[in-house]
Amino acid sequence: MSVQVVDYVAMVDHGSVVAPYRQIAAILRARIESGEYAPGQRLPGIHDLMGEYGVAHLTANKALRLLVAEGRAELSRGRGFYVRDSSEN
Repeated sequence: MSVQVVDYVAMVDHGSVVAPYRQIAAILRARIESGEYAPGQRLPGIHDLMGEYGVAHLTANKALRLLVAEGRAELSRGRGFYVRDSSEN
């Protein structure tokens, strides 16, 4: 299932069949692909995502961890989530 983000003023649609964490991950993924978040740049933290999208801690955490699982981000324990350099394979 793919979610296309057309506008960066994207909001989570809680009535959607797409889980909120997948919607947030899609928004962040689009921002990474557009260059808004550059390799090595820190992504918004869990609390930032909670405030911006009105979601629970677990939802924000799952969105960021999905990007890690996809290889688009990496977790630096105690520091946060960072955009992974796509040339690192």
